[in-house]
Amino acid sequence: MEVATIGLDISKHVFHIHAVDGQGQVAGRQRLRRGEIVSFFSSLALCLVGIEACATAHHWAREITM
Repeated sequence: MEVATIGLDISKHVFHIHAVDGQGQVAGRQRLRRGEIVSFFSSLALCLVGIEACATAHHWAREITM
């Protein structure tokens, strides 16, 4: 999947990912558990990730940064 931008909705147990390509077309939507997040992002090429502003946003930004 070619992804340019990902929107990441974080929560306590289940995270939702909405990915779009360079033309703004939906490239995928996925529901992941907390333990699957790091492996999901490590399998992707570099892309822009938008994370909702909340108390744990900085933690998850550090976790998914290569």
